[in-house]
Amino acid sequence: MPKKLARAARVAVNECLGVREGETALIVTNPEKDVSAISMAVYGAILEAGGVPTLIYQQKKTQLDFAESAVLKAIASNPDIVISLSKEKLGKDKEHLAQPILDKYDHVFNYLLGEKKMRSFWSPSVTVEMFAKTVPIDYTWMRKCCTAVKAKIDEATEVRVTAPGGTDVMIGVKGREARSDDGNFSKPGTGGNLPCGEVFVSPELGTASGTIVFDGCLSTAKGESVVPHKPVTVLARGGFITEVVGNHEDAQRLSDDIESGKSKPFEMAKEGKLTKAQAEEYAKNAAHIGELGIGLNPATKIVGNMLEDEKVYKTCHFAIGSNYDDDANALIHLDCLVWYPTITVVYADGREEVIMKDGIVEPIL
Repeated sequence: MPKKLARAARVAVNECLGVREGETALIVTNPEKDVSAISMAVYGAILEAGGVPTLIYQQKKTQLDFAESAVLKAIASNPDIVISLSKEKLGKDKEHLAQPILDKYDHVFNYLLGEKKMRSFWSPSVTVEMFAKTVPIDYTWMRKCCTAVKAKIDEATEVRVTAPGGTDVMIGVKGREARSDDGNFSKPGTGGNLPCGEVFVSPELGTASGTIVFDGCLSTAKGESVVPHKPVTVLARGGFITEVVGNHEDAQRLSDDIESGKSKPFEMAKEGKLTKAQAEEYAKNAAHIGELGIGLNPATKIVGNMLEDEKVYKTCHFAIGSNYDDDANALIHLDCLVWYPTITVVYADGREEVIMKDGIVEPIL
């Protein structure tokens, strides 16, 4: 096993998860070279830490596919830790899409994490090179950044994002709590990506309005990340994308993916996998602005893989589709990047504060 990969796996297990003697850990992966190699490295690191790992394979899944029933049953057994190292996605939960747990959670994974019954990290589309490069980092510096940015957003009622490419959009965050993907997954209910390094928030429903110009990269419904030949402009109003501007290749791809997110739920309803009401909700939210994320990992760069791309320092991203507060469900979640944002928080008393200027966050630390 390459030394750099083994080192990164130990960092993930000890620094991020804080695995303790006797803890159970489930690793879900695919029979694909990179994710399988990383899974074996993490398996070994958990053993070294005194944990009890289990490794399970399924064929790769896109964000429109269902996870295998054996995988979902393994997750439902409620190990202390669940790790998803997937070529693309973990896969959806067929049973709980139709009958959400507690009328809220459409996936058993989300239920266990949301109810603080386990902890986790997930790394869709991760590569050996990426894992080895971006996991062993200065977590003290990054966590300081994440803590500062999260605190400012949590105090705010609105957030405005502008950027040199033409972005000018406002979102509401009243009643929302930002989440910090800072690599500290040591307590039940905590989890995030590895590589980590972002603060993200689900916009208040019905609030996102303005213009967003995606000039970094865009994720697709197939799980790919593409750097557009031309920036893609979208118009938002009332929390939803109302128009993808232009008919060039990259704009058309994004428009097609949104339309796929609208039509697929009705196909699933015909197959009995969703109710009509659920299909209508999922279809509506395919054009929803579900996330504002701010990249804070200086070891990352845009490589055409959204797992790393969305963590790139000096970028932010907006997701089209589902959100993280489980009140806007959709089948898609398309992260799309904006370079060099200036991010301003607006407080309830009308005060404004810039927390990121042209992609740099240091002034608020």
